Amino acid sequence: MYKIIRFVLLDVLKSKVLLSYLLLLATITWGVFSLEDNSTKGVLTLLNIMLLTVPLVSIIFSTIYVYNSAEFIELLVSQPIKRTKIWTGLYLGINLALFIAFSIGMGIPIVYMQGFEIGLMVYSVGVLISCAFVSLALFSAVYTRDKTRGIGAAIMQWLFFTLLFDALVVLFLFQFSDYPIEELMVGITLLSPVDIARILVILQMDIAAMLGHTGAIFKAFFGTTWGLIIAYIVLCLWSFIPFVISLQKFRKKDL
Repeated sequence: MYKIIRFVLLDVLKSKVLLSYLLLLATITWGVFSLEDNSTKGVLTLLNIMLLTVPLVSIIFSTIYVYNSAEFIELLVSQPIKRTKIWTGLYLGINLALFIAFSIGMGIPIVYMQGFEIGLMVYSVGVLISCAFVSLALFSAVYTRDKTRGIGAAIMQWLFFTLLFDALVVLFLFQFSDYPIEELMVGITLLSPVDIARILVILQMDIAAMLGHTGAIFKAFFGTTWGLIIAYIVLCLWSFIPFVISLQKFRKKDL
């Protein structure tokens, strides 16, 4: 499996798309900090950009890479190698490459410019968001042979978690505004990795007032040590569960 991880990692690192992704993140990060005197506003700006850009690149790039590697995967399957090792090696190789690009382009500069505590929070949720959307990409790719449908499914997942989910939550709040549903909103938030990441960073920066009365509920839960641990566990589950489901499908799939 380590040889598969190494091969995939080196193959992805040679991609011009990955290099462009790294340069884009670096340009945006240093540009925002150079133009913004207030570091808090700078981090919020970068957070919004990160929660759109990182999931998009992670899920689209990973889905296309899996489809383009179909012949390589078929070759590996024909060898005496367990399918679990093949799929896991592919997943870890892509994740490591995206992790390196994100770390150099945005993660390390944020920690350096913003400070260790908040910077590390943004860095860690960015890495977990990337892993979660790579996991969703493999889930999309393994369930359909058609490349167009697979990429379309990946785009729809990105649209849902970054845009449509928040719209549905706002609609839900509007429809049931007469009822005490603030505590329920904590559970609903856990259904979206992007929302978990956003709330964790906002609470870490102690600007929960931006979220209104619901922000107090979020702070009461996510502001505690156990709430923070649960949020990180759920983010890890978003990186793990779709991958496990795709792995079970890949093990039984007729290539």
